[in-house]
Amino acid sequence: MTQPRNSVRDVHSNRDASPNSVSTRRRLALGSVAVVAATAALVMPLSTAWAAQTEVRPAVTGRTDLQRGLDDIVRNDGVVGAQATLVNGHGRSSVYSGTAELGTDRQMPRQGYFRMGSNTKTFVSTVVLQLVGEGRMRLDDTVDRWLPGVVKGNGNDGRRITVRQLLQHTSGLPDYAPHLPILDSGQFLKHRFDRYQPRELVDMALRDRPSFEPGKGWSYSNTGYILVGMIIEKVTGRHWSDEVRSRIIEPLGLKHTFSAGTRTDLPQPHAKGYHQFKPGGQLIESTEMSMTSASSSGDLVTTSNDLASFWQGLLGGKLLGPKQLAQMQKTVPTPQEGDTAVKRAGLGIFWTQLSCGGGSWSHSGGTIGHLNANGFIGKGKKGVIVMRSTNLNKGDRNKRTDQLVDATLCKMK
Repeated sequence: MTQPRNSVRDVHSNRDASPNSVSTRRRLALGSVAVVAATAALVMPLSTAWAAQTEVRPAVTGRTDLQRGLDDIVRNDGVVGAQATLVNGHGRSSVYSGTAELGTDRQMPRQGYFRMGSNTKTFVSTVVLQLVGEGRMRLDDTVDRWLPGVVKGNGNDGRRITVRQLLQHTSGLPDYAPHLPILDSGQFLKHRFDRYQPRELVDMALRDRPSFEPGKGWSYSNTGYILVGMIIEKVTGRHWSDEVRSRIIEPLGLKHTFSAGTRTDLPQPHAKGYHQFKPGGQLIESTEMSMTSASSSGDLVTTSNDLASFWQGLLGGKLLGPKQLAQMQKTVPTPQEGDTAVKRAGLGIFWTQLSCGGGSWSHSGGTIGHLNANGFIGKGKKGVIVMRSTNLNKGDRNKRTDQLVDATLCKMK
């Protein structure tokens, strides 16, 4: 596999998506198709010789517990491989568990690339809020103001939906993801390299009626963020991924974060991704696939160090002015399921109640084959990123991972 070149792929062109050039010797989440996936038939033994590895300046406090929790996820949930990065205000450490490939003892790579999935939405929301701060658009602009006639029919009306509602999942727009053939176990291998234009994804969603009147409820919809990406292009004249690169990736020095565009592989090093489409079913290797089905709702590729740096920069005020960050963090309630922690939705960001009191800021992400959870407190000075290279079809697939994030944050408070 060739090393990534110095460009970001534009979905509408023939340029390759890639991060800055990087040596494999150096350190290295579709929310839009976050499909549930059960336990693997084979879990390789953990190797204590390499399970805990450290990057940057070591954040010793909490690392042992994080390693233990990560081992527990691999051992008991049937995850092939996992990695986590801890930020405690004094430094940063990464730990690893499991293997990079099912049926082998190949080590999980240090700072391996993975698809961040829906954490992409936080990047996209940040760009919108920057544009709002520059006076180039407003959160209360309607979809029709920028995309006239795009959202129309079957009860859906872009004249009544605002940008704020798209960002906060209060638009009522149906999600296009259930219409994607790659979500069907029998169709994935046939359709894994299918390419989509953003308008195609929106049109898929408009086959269905809205979930509720705009502003009258809350329902997670990837469709909203596809529209936001299209609006960014209308406002700036540039592809959403170019704006993310110039406004976020380059200023923060995220050398291992990029938009996949039409690229179907991952740069080296990376662990293979696995997905379980049916409860109790086999794990399907899903490392290579088109992410045009995610686009601005979830196609970014990253490493745990880069993702941690993004959250630190965002919550630390390096990307947004105080007014815009306050808008992002103005939340509404989200529906609760079972015994999950209380969550509230901001604009491309979530506030989650911690078991020890208070709350953290985050946005998890899932794709076919990758799942990441995260949480940051103290204006981004302390936090944790947990990434799994296996997406399992079980109702509580995130429970142990979410508990690890919660426990890690509570120990740092």
